[in-house]
Amino acid sequence: MFDTKVALVVRDDLMTWQKLNVVAFLATGVAAGAPDALGDPYVDAAGTRYGRMLIQPMMIYAADVDALRKVHRKALERELAIVPYVAAMFRTGHDADNRRAFREENIDAMDFVGLAVRGPKNAVDKTVKGLSLHA
Repeated sequence: MFDTKVALVVRDDLMTWQKLNVVAFLATGVAAGAPDALGDPYVDAAGTRYGRMLIQPMMIYAADVDALRKVHRKALERELAIVPYVAAMFRTGHDADNRRAFREENIDAMDFVGLAVRGPKNAVDKTVKGLSLHA
C-alpha cells in the first residue's frame, strides 16, 4: 500500500460551502508540497489529456477547534508536513492576505477551520487518533 498518509481535518461547525472550500484548499496544499505523490495525467479513449491527482487517498476527519489545535501540536512534534487554514482566511480576497491573516494568529490559540497533515503512516495515525471520519 502506501508508507505515507494524508489526513485532512475540518472543523465540524462550518457551513457546507466552507467545509468544501477548506477541503479544496488543503488538498491543493498537500499536492503542492508533495509533487512526488502526484500520478500521471489521465487520458481518455479519445486521447484527451486531463490533470494529475494524488496517487493516494486523503482521509477526511471532523473536529472542533480544540481538537484541531491538538492535531496541530502533535503534527509539529512529529515534524509532519502541515497545511493550515484559519477562520480569518474566509474574510480575505487573495493569497497574500491569507498569509498575512495566518501570520497574525496567536500561536497558542489559532482559530483553525482545517488542517492537512502528510507524513509516515504511523505518525499521521497517531496524530489524528480519536477523531472520527467526516460524515
